Amino acid sequence: MKYNTENIKILYDEVTVQEKIKSMAAEMNNFYKGEEIVAICVLKGAVMFAADLVKNLDMPVKMEFIRLSSYNGTTQTTGKVRAVDITLPDLNDKNVLIIEDIVDKGYTAKFLVDFINCNFKVKTLKFASLLDKKIARIIDIEPDYYGFEIDDKFIVGYGLDYDEYFRNLRYIGYIDK
Repeated sequence: MKYNTENIKILYDEVTVQEKIKSMAAEMNNFYKGEEIVAICVLKGAVMFAADLVKNLDMPVKMEFIRLSSYNGTTQTTGKVRAVDITLPDLNDKNVLIIEDIVDKGYTAKFLVDFINCNFKVKTLKFASLLDKKIARIIDIEPDYYGFEIDDKFIVGYGLDYDEYFRNLRYIGYIDK
């Protein structure tokens, strides 16, 4: 599929996405009550969400970025998580917030939570995902914070891609085949 937005249907427009992010940030502000956090953004998909989310957090925030992948240019996960770049500082005794674009099957979320729990003794570990595709879940894992629960559609826009395209869309849409 070449870059063509004609087959993309808008699921959540830009205003709706920003309102949801502010609501999620308010929940986090209430939980952390000004304590410092280390926000770990899972690249590349979560970069837009992470940037907008941390702008709405009222506490000291350190940001880290990692790259994981379970897709390879298709609309289906491979089921195997590949650690492209998972270099992290010492997270012992820190409040850690993982920021992900979408939790669908659960492979990436489980991999990352297990990785952090096996390598560090964190103060708190919370998982935030803009999108939660519960209907597709295979692994028993749930985000602590999520923006929208979605149906089993292939989602693009606002950081999410199809073969590296469509990340720059200001809205969240799905490919209508």
